[in-house]
Parts: sequence; C-alpha cells; structure tokens
Amino acid sequence: MNLSLEMLGLLAPAFFAGLVVASTHVPLGQEVLKRGIIFIDLAIAQVAALGVVFAQVVLLSEGGILPLVMAMIFALGAGGLFALLERIVPAKQEALIGCAFVISACLVILLLSKDPHGGEHMQDLLAGQVLWVGWKQIVLTACVYTLILVLWFLMQGSRKTLFFFLFPVTVTLSVQLVGVYLVFASLIIPALATSRLAAGYAIAALSFLGGLVLSAILDLPSGPVIVCCYPVLALFWRVLSAGRENSPHKHRI
Repeated sequence: MNLSLEMLGLLAPAFFAGLVVASTHVPLGQEVLKRGIIFIDLAIAQVAALGVVFAQVVLLSEGGILPLVMAMIFALGAGGLFALLERIVPAKQEALIGCAFVISACLVILLLSKDPHGGEHMQDLLAGQVLWVGWKQIVLTACVYTLILVLWFLMQGSRKTLFFFLFPVTVTLSVQLVGVYLVFASLIIPALATSRLAAGYAIAALSFLGGLVLSAILDLPSGPVIVCCYPVLALFWRVLSAGRENSPHKHRI
C-alpha cells in the first residue's frame, strides 16, 4: 500500500493515541521494573479485558460506557489485591500476579467460547484496534493521563500507595486504546532500554511512528507491527548508548 497524505491523515489519530499511551507508560514502566513485578502490567491488562468481556457476555452490553466501567472495576480490584499481596506475601507476589494473569486469560476464553465471534473479540482485546481510535477517546484519555502524571510527579513521597491506584486506571484506559500486547510492550521495553525518561519517550514515539508506517506499507495489522518495532528501537538505543560510553571523547578532561 502506498503512503499518501490521505493515508497519513488516517494514521494520525493512531499515532497520537500512541503518544498519549507513552506519556504515562514510560514513567510507570520504570516503576514496574524497579519493583520487580513485571507481570503486573500483563495481569491488570488481562483483568481489565476480562471486565470488558464480562460486560459484553454476562451483562449483554456491546457498547456504551458499561464495558469501560466494568474494566475499571475489575482492574482496580486487581490493583487492590496486588497491593495487599505486597504487604502479606512479598516474596510470592510476582508468582501470584502471574497466576492472576493466567486465570483471567482463561476466564476470558471460557466466556467467549460460546460466541461465534469470540476469536475476533479475543484478537481485538489482545492486538488492539489502534487504527479505529477516535479523537474524542484520545482527548478524554489524555485529560485523565494529565491528572495521573501530575499526581505521579508531584506526590513522589506517596508513590508506593499511589501506584496500585494509578496503574490500574492507566492500564484500563490504554487497553481500550491499543490492546493488551501494546500495553505490555510500551510499559516494559522502553524501561528495559533506558532509565532516562526522554529516551524512553523517544523509543515509544518512534516505535509507534515506524510501526504504523510499516503496517500501512505492508498491509499488516498495526498493533503487532508496532510491538515488533519496540525491541528494534530499544536495541538501537542500547547500541548507541554503549558507543557513546566507550567513545574516547568520554574520557577526556
């Protein structure tokens, strides 16, 4: 598929959605890595997806605000549970979070097993439908994320408590925008590549831009292509950073 101004216009909302997602995921992903609870993003994203499926299958709500409300309730409940586990069994917290991910994923499969379009719904939840995101959803999410970022950076002394509230809200909204896979990639891969916020934001922005352009040219699903761009950009940054550190100019006085 050839890129044109019209095609770039169609990709613009998806790109800005990626920037909005990255705005919170880069700093929160660094916190996840610092805490050593890598499965928490996948677990909460999957629990939020379970909330959406529960609203659709059990409460028979295909659209409207109810799926988002149920996703938020499920995700906040998981966040509260994980906060409790951190206090009660910190040594086993990561393993239990992994169990929560597997159980919630299986519950989604069971709920969708009788739905003739269950496979399609599952793919949408996991890989996302970032190309179909509208500007209204992007703007509303950006407003919420602005508040989250203000709280995160201004209340640094309360981060230990804030994390288990802000993180589920962030992940729930992000799953609606980009799907479970991209939520995980945008949280963890930039944090693995660098501890610098600016560099993390650059990796995320370039991954979304490159992934969207490649998916349009090759006519491939956007979400998985963007996910695959993340490790490429992260590795490029690591190589570039290593080159700078080993440069002879680095040791000059």
